[in-house]
Amino acid sequence: MEHTAHAETAGNKIIFSVWFGLLGLTVLELVLAYRDLPLETMLSILMVLSVFKAALIIAYFMHLRYERASLFVTLIPALVFVLIMMTAIFADGSRLAHMRSLLQ
Repeated sequence: MEHTAHAETAGNKIIFSVWFGLLGLTVLELVLAYRDLPLETMLSILMVLSVFKAALIIAYFMHLRYERASLFVTLIPALVFVLIMMTAIFADGSRLAHMRSLLQ
């Protein structure tokens, strides 16, 4: 009984630590969004932070941290696809922002 209570306390400590870390990263993203940074720099930083947050959520809240390595190997092609699509959309979004600035 005592061992189970200790395991729950340790598990809750990890979950709350990750949750506060995610909260801190979200606040950092909000601060960066209101800074006067070049568009490409800001979006690059925000994308990296978002991928890091997604990894934390997947690992701890979806409990994939304790899965076998073969599960991660099956997820890597999906990650590569998402990164390629983000790169394609990022370029288009940057072009659109540039066109808007020319119209003003």
